[in-house]
Amino acid sequence: MDSNDEIPTGSPFHSGEVELQRKLGVAERMEQFGRRVIRDHMPEQHRDFFEQLPFVVAGTVDSQGDVWATVLAGAPGFMQSPAPRQLTINVPYDPSDPAITGRKEGDAIGLLGIELHSRRRNRMNGNIGAVSESGFTVEVEHSFGNCPQYIQTRNWHALSPEDQATPATEQLTAFDDDARAAISAADTFFVASYIDLEDGRRQVDASHRGGKPGFVRIGDGDVLTIPDFAGNLHFNTLGNFLRNPRAGLVFIDFSNGDMLHMTGSAEVILESPDISAFQGAERLWTFTPQKIVRRKAAFPLRFDFLDWSPNSLMTGDWDQAGQRRKAAEQGSTWRPLKVSKIVDESSVIRSFYLEPVDDAGLIANLAGQHLPIRVQPDPDAPAVIRTYTLSSAPSDGTYRISVKKEGLVSSYLHDQVTVGSIIDARPPAGNFTIDAGERRPAVLMAAGVGITPMLAMLRHIVYEGLRTRHIRPTIFFYAARNKAERAFDDELGSLITAAGGAVRVIRLLEDGEGAEQGMDFEVLGRVDMDLLRAALGFDDYDFLMCGPPPFMQAIYNGLRGLNVTDHRIHAEAFAPASLKRQVETTPGVQLAPAAIKPVAVAFAASGKEARWAPESGSLLDLAESRGLTPEFSCRGGSCGTCRTKILAGAVTYAEQPAFQTESDEALICCAVPAAENGDGPARLILEI
Repeated sequence: MDSNDEIPTGSPFHSGEVELQRKLGVAERMEQFGRRVIRDHMPEQHRDFFEQLPFVVAGTVDSQGDVWATVLAGAPGFMQSPAPRQLTINVPYDPSDPAITGRKEGDAIGLLGIELHSRRRNRMNGNIGAVSESGFTVEVEHSFGNCPQYIQTRNWHALSPEDQATPATEQLTAFDDDARAAISAADTFFVASYIDLEDGRRQVDASHRGGKPGFVRIGDGDVLTIPDFAGNLHFNTLGNFLRNPRAGLVFIDFSNGDMLHMTGSAEVILESPDISAFQGAERLWTFTPQKIVRRKAAFPLRFDFLDWSPNSLMTGDWDQAGQRRKAAEQGSTWRPLKVSKIVDESSVIRSFYLEPVDDAGLIANLAGQHLPIRVQPDPDAPAVIRTYTLSSAPSDGTYRISVKKEGLVSSYLHDQVTVGSIIDARPPAGNFTIDAGERRPAVLMAAGVGITPMLAMLRHIVYEGLRTRHIRPTIFFYAARNKAERAFDDELGSLITAAGGAVRVIRLLEDGEGAEQGMDFEVLGRVDMDLLRAALGFDDYDFLMCGPPPFMQAIYNGLRGLNVTDHRIHAEAFAPASLKRQVETTPGVQLAPAAIKPVAVAFAASGKEARWAPESGSLLDLAESRGLTPEFSCRGGSCGTCRTKILAGAVTYAEQPAFQTESDEALICCAVPAAENGDGPARLILEI
């Protein structure tokens, strides 16, 4: 359907929901899903479910058009379904409930049946039928089940009549201290929304929201900001907000029965730095209250907390998000990190866990990115910069680098760094990452310490898959010289178990001495095309690999020989020319030619100048020849450490670097001046 198509009659998704589904690329899938599972009646299991509940969430609209959310309670059986398209709710009229004013015959209503101890929930919307002092009936329009995500489990008990206090109702003009405390401590609230259709019908929806305490932020003017996590993709609530921004919220104190109702306006936010800063958030929405009603001890049930939803534990809170934002505001400056833990992963690989020493959090990384660090192995020599791939996932809340002992800096880390040591670091960077939500299967390939980005990616795939209820199918080939040098065996085993069959790992050893095939490894030898053919059958995959240059080049050449396109093959390379690609030519897209005659180069910050010639090498080589010490690490265009502002002129590269820069930036480790376009003398000015 395009944006002008009418939503078919009977579909539960109308223009607001479909507009948001289209923006997020799921409209067609959700329309098919809706036709399959959303009914115009309640099936038998839904009818039985409502009948055994002690409470139901309801959303209604008053005569001013304000929508309210509330909770109606009674002994199990207070709701009955005499027919598949009818539900009777027997609750006495309570004039203190602001949602009751919308309870008259013909009014639209949205209901959410939710059982906290089992995390079951079903939604139903329709219209109010007969109304009496003892209750009302609802004529069903739509009925459908909901996922169990973000529901904290609780057991309930009813208060005896003598224990029930007389409810006290207060009209608030703004949040007071008690209201702020209730919202800040909440791990659950309910929200109501509605739209008016072109044919005159009104549809009201009642929904649940859950997270860790602190997932609702109170801002200036009592504006609430709420993260929206991965859910069922119906977008009933947010879709309604796009059409009609009116919203009603109710917060319940499950320990004392206090209910905080509010009605006001909502706004959906699809782009904001807060989205990436808040763990698990896929978008945000805000709520501005206009009317607030507090009903103390109005809810006649009490609940004992049992356990957190696993999905809620995979999300963050606004304190954590604020720390991440504060860290991000520091930009690309060096900041001290403390070594909090050191773990020997194998006979040659050691992991270092890093955490901030200040009150700012860690900048969120992408799975597969690397961390530039600065250390001083020799106190009498300048500090040295290196980049190490993070072996931790974005959700882990810490940085972990896993280092093989080979070279100056890695030897320093292994031999001299201890728990409590301080290491300077810049924010994570790099374009070698993975999309955990992609439906296409992924093939990960690692040799030796090349496990580090692959492990980060696999952790991310499994974590995000559990959070969103779809684990990207993944096959992981992991090669090592021998069992002693192979790292992360236990961690990989835990990930395979958690993935429930979605992840398959094939372990290879060059030397199988002391190891048992089938127990310690699957294949003796190296990753090669014969193994890939046998294991994969070559369907449509994304290939990602990291390891020694000969390993990656052989796999790359073999895949290209099987007509796997270059853009399906991704590799991490930390050395110049470590992977030669056979890139498909794109008409009209090519690198500018390099200068073939001398070019004057000015280094603005230092006030030095030099004359570049083709035999001078890279701009980094030229700067070093003038006694300058720009920061660098890979010298191959992969890490971005040497990224430098271009103040005048232009640069080019012999090959397109892996690290992506802005148009006014240069990776000086592999850049050279571009050929001049005019007749005047070429000149390049860099911010060094």
